[in-house]
Amino acid sequence: MTTLLKSITEAQRQQLHRRTLTVVLLSQTFGGAGLAAGISVGALIAQDMLGTEALSGLPTALFTLGAALTAILIGRVTQRIGRRIALGVGFIAGGLGAIGFALATQANSPVLLFISLFIYGAGTATNLQARYAGTDLAPANRKGTAISTAMVATTIGAVAGPNLIEPLGGLAQNLGLPALAGPFLLAAVAYILAGTILISLLRPDPYTVAQQWEQQHATQAAGQIHDDANAPAGSPRLVRIGALVLVISQVVMVGIMTMTPIHMRAYDHTMGAVGLVIGLHVGAMWLPSLFTGPIVDRIGPRLTTIIAGLTLLAAGLVAALSPGESLAGILVALVLLGLGWNIGLVSGTTLVVHGTHPDVRAATQGSIDVWYQIFGAGAGMLSGILMSVTGFATLTILGGILAMILVPAILLAPRERI
Repeated sequence: MTTLLKSITEAQRQQLHRRTLTVVLLSQTFGGAGLAAGISVGALIAQDMLGTEALSGLPTALFTLGAALTAILIGRVTQRIGRRIALGVGFIAGGLGAIGFALATQANSPVLLFISLFIYGAGTATNLQARYAGTDLAPANRKGTAISTAMVATTIGAVAGPNLIEPLGGLAQNLGLPALAGPFLLAAVAYILAGTILISLLRPDPYTVAQQWEQQHATQAAGQIHDDANAPAGSPRLVRIGALVLVISQVVMVGIMTMTPIHMRAYDHTMGAVGLVIGLHVGAMWLPSLFTGPIVDRIGPRLTTIIAGLTLLAAGLVAALSPGESLAGILVALVLLGLGWNIGLVSGTTLVVHGTHPDVRAATQGSIDVWYQIFGAGAGMLSGILMSVTGFATLTILGGILAMILVPAILLAPRERI
């Protein structure tokens, strides 16, 4: 348990908030590189090892299920002892899973592959849970900006990772591993470094300090949701709507993204082209956070959620209407897909943060991310089956239509809180 200060001044809270963001930014830079590995080549390795396209979504499903379990564990551990240990151990577990994945490709062992993918998902969950660390000590009118600041550092590693597929493949071959195992070597190092940074430097723990701040100013905070550091009262309806925004954004993104490398290989695109598309897609998932967080704070998560739904719809339509051999069309679709996911993630997370009571915030956040990951796992698994039966165009159109659920959902959010 982090040792709490005797009393916290506003200046100390601001200083600790800036320090927390700095540490989270540093760890997320490495975490992003680990995150990108499974997105880039997981489906291709499964297709090669299992010999069927229908099961090529299984890797995404497995590491997403692993992420779901990790999300609830991180939430519960954070509730008890803070974010430092919970996030640090989560990243390190993801690194161990990446090592197991590389070994599974060498041994051509589907069983080891599946187990390792499940463990590797811990890194994915931790990467997402880290965004909440940036909000613990942030003022209520800066929650969106805090979320996006914690997310944006992921861009560096996440964009670099897929674009290193070919050189990392050469490194893997020099080590006696299949070329496609290369990104997982990067993931192992990156995740373990991210976890080590958090365990070493995230002191004092922002979650436990935030709890002390809220207790210290409980009377002052009452009735000042928009002006004080944290809202004292929760809104279950706001939490449910925020959770729905997160889940729908994840389902649409995962379903389309997972099958894109398979679709591209069917049209003889090179691995370099696949890396470029996925790299720009992942960049569009994280880099817009520079702007989306402040925009959410300025115009509110209600309007930005509607924008997210429309952007995801556009992504599905562009992907469906672009010729399979058109690299430009696929690039545009995947960039739109990443952007829509980003806007949905920042908007949904902001709704959840504003709707949760401080006493149960971490556990609620972990529980929501469980459903977020489970539905994402289902999307990853079903996308391969759906594509093998109906084709890529139908898959993407259905994803775009599903995204439009966000529009009527957000209109049900209580207006007085956002």
